[in-house]
Amino acid sequence: MVPRRRCPASAYAKASADSVAVRRSFSEGGHKAGHDESEEAAFRMNSQMHYLPLTPGLFAVLVFMFGVLIILIQLRVLRYAYLKLGISPGAAMLLLFGSLIGSYFNIPITVLPGPVATGEVIDFYGMRYVVPLVNSWPGTVLAVNVGGAVIPTLMSAYLMMRYQLWGRAAIAAAIIAVVIHSAATPVHGVGIAVPVFAPVVVTAILAFILSREYAAPLAYIGGSMGTLIGADLTNLDKITGLGAPVASIGGAGTFDGIFLTGILAVLLAGIASPSRPRPVW
Repeated sequence: MVPRRRCPASAYAKASADSVAVRRSFSEGGHKAGHDESEEAAFRMNSQMHYLPLTPGLFAVLVFMFGVLIILIQLRVLRYAYLKLGISPGAAMLLLFGSLIGSYFNIPITVLPGPVATGEVIDFYGMRYVVPLVNSWPGTVLAVNVGGAVIPTLMSAYLMMRYQLWGRAAIAAAIIAVVIHSAATPVHGVGIAVPVFAPVVVTAILAFILSREYAAPLAYIGGSMGTLIGADLTNLDKITGLGAPVASIGGAGTFDGIFLTGILAVLLAGIASPSRPRPVW
């Protein structure tokens, strides 16, 4: 399916006189700006690098799902689903809330030179991803999304250590990574995108097969890490030339699938698992 580009502000950001200086300042951590103009450009770039990965309407849908989840847990309808994950309902809400808020923030790693798209909304399998409006941009900024990569990675590491699931977690992440990699698509202006429900469906099925007792933590680990590896990390070589101002690992294109995995796959696995691991949070 070919994604449709809508609402273009301009086809590409024009190369400016300070682009080289901005890129040099960025690669050196922003401590050696060549002159005042390049410092201002670097500051402007950093402020433009943080944005919601989805359009406000679709992001509101995720917020609504989060709100419904809070109500259901307060009514104890889904209380044991997250207890089977090994964390308390309060910690689970904090985890998902942190993922939502963290999706706005990107931690820069490096810059890949080249022209970039700006100010567009990209349709892909029913989802609408935002290409931020940028100017004086040095190229594609390769970054790590806080809500879609940092938080899921830390949580997955905790679950693997808590339940000693190293082997089964590695198998789950590897299988899901292969499946997601086959479904991942390079999208102009966005980076790498995955059909939103692909991680959820694959994760829920595989978690049951590997272990009914620990289906919930395996669902979270496999779904999160498998999506990050299969969609983003194994496709880093395809980023250059896509014209994305920010290519965010765990951000636009994959964040929605990872977030829904945290809600749906864990609930599906947790509700049906036969035992309930004791929470420590």
